[in-house]
Amino acid sequence: MMRILKTLFFVIIGPGSVVVYIPYFLISYVGLIGFSKIDYFQLSGMFLFAAGVAIALWCFYNFIFSGKGTPVPIDPPKHLVVCGLYRYTRNPMYLGILLILGGEALFFESYVMLIYAVCMFCLFQAFIIGFEEPSLKVRFGKEYEEYCQSVPRWLFRSR
Repeated sequence: MMRILKTLFFVIIGPGSVVVYIPYFLISYVGLIGFSKIDYFQLSGMFLFAAGVAIALWCFYNFIFSGKGTPVPIDPPKHLVVCGLYRYTRNPMYLGILLILGGEALFFESYVMLIYAVCMFCLFQAFIIGFEEPSLKVRFGKEYEEYCQSVPRWLFRSR
């Protein structure tokens, strides 16, 4: 139960800031809050948003129940999470967040949100390469190295 509460707190502070608070500020700053139509862009945005939320929730579930920990850096998983979407990509949680941001960009037809999503991808990439992967190599050793060799960082393996 405590892992669930820690994860919920983390979601509100971490990903919540990235996908709710900052986008609200950006969208309201350029005057796009409120809209009068639901068309292809809004429907596509809602679909991407919902897919991103589902992916993120699935990842949180895997961290709590398979990893026996949380995505919170002070209470990381005790086991390397390699199930669920982690079988196909090493970073499904980040992909989920990027889908949410892409959905918001489409829904609000906002170039500012699209630029923000691209910037977040760049920040995620730098964080993953500079901090997350090295610390996982130290924490899980050979198991993580083998995982890296068999599962791509994003959606496909570069040659």
